[in-house]
Amino acid sequence: MRILLVEDDLNLAQFIRKGLKEEQYAVDFAADGEEGLALALANPYDLLILDIMLPKLDGLTLCRRVRATGNGTPVLLLTARNTLETKVSGFDTGADQFLPKPFAFVELLARVRALLRRGGPQQLIRLKAADLELDPASHRVWRAGQEIPLTNKEYALLEFLLRNKNRVLTRTAIIEHVWDISYDPMTNIVDAHIRALRSKIDRDFSPQLIATVRGAGYMLEEAESAV
Repeated sequence: MRILLVEDDLNLAQFIRKGLKEEQYAVDFAADGEEGLALALANPYDLLILDIMLPKLDGLTLCRRVRATGNGTPVLLLTARNTLETKVSGFDTGADQFLPKPFAFVELLARVRALLRRGGPQQLIRLKAADLELDPASHRVWRAGQEIPLTNKEYALLEFLLRNKNRVLTRTAIIEHVWDISYDPMTNIVDAHIRALRSKIDRDFSPQLIATVRGAGYMLEEAESAV
């Protein structure tokens, strides 16, 4: 899951980013509304977290402009002004939820999970390819009935591959969805994690599922069943 956080309080932003990354989310960040709008319109996100009081472009206007493009990504607004008027204005712009400041991270995380479920209920369905199975609800993975322990990034990478089964994914696309835009697409971070993932889910099993597409990227490949 990829989240855009737009927050001008750098200490709060760092706190939120750290917590969300520990929960396996990829988090892009902008410190003002104009940069946030540019990122929101240029990249596919699963959730937008917007502070209302932002420099250059406030969060309400940002949300309104995103919605004007037909973008239905869930929006969580952070506000220090927890008034009825603020909430009405926010809902009128197309926001989905509010979270008054100050807040506990566990409450933010609960709202994030609720909005992600609302935005895509299919995300909780078990993902399968051949005898490989991934459960998004429990973050557990099995191959041929044997549970496979994965690191957070290995799990996120495998989930992204499974959700795009039989589709070629470029290294840039993988970085943008599993990590965030701060990573350089020219690094070998994707190749290193693919090797680690293969050693766990492919090396001792058949058929091998993760294919390298030369000059393009990677694909989790499942042969069609014979009719």
